[in-house]
Amino acid sequence: MTEPATTATVVELPGGGTEHRWPLPTDEATLLDLITTVFTDHWEHIHFGIIIEGAAWEVAAPNAPTRITTLDGYATVDFGRWHFHLCIGEHTASGPELGRIRRCSRAELYRGLSRKGTPTTWGLRLFNGRDEQMMTVLLPNPFLTDDQQILKKPDFTRLAAWDALRERFLHLDPDPLDRTGRGFAHSR
Repeated sequence: MTEPATTATVVELPGGGTEHRWPLPTDEATLLDLITTVFTDHWEHIHFGIIIEGAAWEVAAPNAPTRITTLDGYATVDFGRWHFHLCIGEHTASGPELGRIRRCSRAELYRGLSRKGTPTTWGLRLFNGRDEQMMTVLLPNPFLTDDQQILKKPDFTRLAAWDALRERFLHLDPDPLDRTGRGFAHSR
């Protein structure tokens, strides 16, 4: 396991906008801990899915997972009626090449910034061996309710999940910059 980065990489996005990205370790134990923490401790306040150019699946969990298991490199997050799989460890059943492609090779915490340079979105992303997005988790936002309705006034207590993940996985204290925004805006 490698040590987490403590400084963000600043990325200018196509079409405008900026993101701060912190790489996370991608060993199986860390990724399982990350997935378990996000879906056990924060399930009722997050949205997750695939967010790529042209498509955004922002799914809310119906309940806490009934179980989280691993088999042949895959973590399964089971909500009872439905579940999903993420390859986070060594997968051997499909052979070494597909195992390498399927496995998470990049993970990051990120925050999107407004044109004024204040944060507007906070999240987690996982990418496979082809650098294709496996999943995005949209963390609770101080400008939005759990139903993604715009709040009249920011509620910075909603950054608790972001602060907890930064502390646990990056060993970083809360960042005052996260509390400088005044409203929701898409980062791009």
